[in-house]
Amino acid sequence: MTSTVNSTVRQGLPLDGITVVSFEQAVAAPLATRHLADLGARVIKVERIGEGDFARNYDRAVHGVASHFVWLNRGKESVSVDLKTADGVAVVRKLVDRADVVVQNLAPGAIDRLGLGAEALRADRPELIVVNMTGYGTDGPLQARKAYDMLVQAETGLCSITGTPETATKTGIPASDIAAGMYALTAVQAALFRRERTGAGAAVDVSMFDATVEWLGHPMYLQMYQDTQVERMGLSHASIAPYDAYPTVDGQILIGVQNDRGWRALVTEVFGRRDLAEHPKFATNILRVRNRAETDQVVAEHTRRFDTEELDKRLAAAGVPAARLNDMRGLIDHPQLSERGRWRQIDTESGQARAVLPPMTFTDVELPMGPVPALGEHTDAVLTELGLTDTAIAALRTGGAVG
Repeated sequence: MTSTVNSTVRQGLPLDGITVVSFEQAVAAPLATRHLADLGARVIKVERIGEGDFARNYDRAVHGVASHFVWLNRGKESVSVDLKTADGVAVVRKLVDRADVVVQNLAPGAIDRLGLGAEALRADRPELIVVNMTGYGTDGPLQARKAYDMLVQAETGLCSITGTPETATKTGIPASDIAAGMYALTAVQAALFRRERTGAGAAVDVSMFDATVEWLGHPMYLQMYQDTQVERMGLSHASIAPYDAYPTVDGQILIGVQNDRGWRALVTEVFGRRDLAEHPKFATNILRVRNRAETDQVVAEHTRRFDTEELDKRLAAAGVPAARLNDMRGLIDHPQLSERGRWRQIDTESGQARAVLPPMTFTDVELPMGPVPALGEHTDAVLTELGLTDTAIAALRTGGAVG
């Protein structure tokens, strides 16, 4: 199917010519398919009539459009269909028949009840790649449970190692959603590569639970083999010292010394305290962790003598890992973005918005950053591609099958 979003041939884009149909909502699946769109695939987003992806209504932050939706849905086409109608399902089935990839993260069991599950879709098209995204997987005791990011973070134990000693917290971004989205992206790319060699498609299951568990390997192994629960330590680290935010004259700076060379550089080149380099309480990381309170006290006594900018420069010159504790305004204004030309403008239904280039930087081609679609914006164009006449489309709309 020829894209109506980018009508010109986009030479050099890795996934040019690949069509993805996605039954998606919220974060996990939309993140995966947005990256596929960034890489050049045509992504057709099937949305419910009237409401669409419920992430459209989280807020009105970007010229009246939801911030989550702008982040996750640029470069896609929106087709508005009522999947509770037989005609709506028939239209979508025609669409899928022309697709290379199908991605879905609807409620547990919903896609199969519609007759659009992997087994049904691949019965006549074994080359099709279908990725099912769920909260907890397609079997097991939690299979049918609704799963939001916070719930999965809690269920996997991620919250137990995140926060301060007094308070468990979730991460400030939807880490479980993002983890699942990235594994779905990887699965699609791997399946497409295998299909190029063998002709075989794939059915792949990716769950938020499993993706988050994978990210928890280190604390999980500590628990299994040392019976040690990783402590919640805020900005600190259970196995490394000094590793925390330390005071400066005008704020704070984060220092993370991961080896003994780094400690020697910190105390000799930055603090001018050669006597601390081989101190019997601080000479090795094991000793510094054992004497964490004293280590942090010594570091803080020296960092509070500098203003943040001066200390940041001294730490960088000495090769000591450090970072400023930026807020979101600090990120937006960060020279690492502006001086590298990472900002672009993208279109939304209400005006242009700033967006950062995709993280995958190809040296020979800039990845496209297409418009954020209005709900149902491409319905008529896509149905016309499927061979439906204006009269047939009008009849579907009258019958409530499409929006």
